[in-house]
Amino acid sequence: MIPVFMIFLLNKIPYGESIAALIFVAAALTDTLDGYIARKRNQITTLGKFMDPLADKLLVSAALISLVQMGKLSAWVVVIIISREFTISILRAVAAAEGVVIAASWWGKAKTITQIIAIIIILMDNYPFKYVGIPMDQIMIFAAVIFTIVSGIDYLQLNKHIIMKE
Repeated sequence: MIPVFMIFLLNKIPYGESIAALIFVAAALTDTLDGYIARKRNQITTLGKFMDPLADKLLVSAALISLVQMGKLSAWVVVIIISREFTISILRAVAAAEGVVIAASWWGKAKTITQIIAIIIILMDNYPFKYVGIPMDQIMIFAAVIFTIVSGIDYLQLNKHIIMKE
């Protein structure tokens, strides 16, 4: 869904940003639903533990980079978020080489949720909050950055034995 999302978002298509927002929401919801079904049916796989966070990262990164290109988001926010994603992905790869699978933590899930909500609100041009003067887009992106940093520190702290292994 990422290429279709970007086509609608970055091209001058009537209602393109609104359609892109709907595609983004659909992609995020189907990813969530997939994880829920896997847990409910006890069909969690090692591949799924790697692919689910990767799908989240690709969707969020595509949206964030596009929002910078559109002038709707500061690049420093995206650098922080993508830096954390690279760092934790490398940690997961090192852990996998040691035979350890690092599953998503509560902090990581909260990070993903706040990032997705922030992106949706930005895509919707702060609707409906702009009509009551609440900068919800700014509030949510701030929350997303905080959760991104805290979750990154949490993963590194919990898995320092993997990093420090000689």
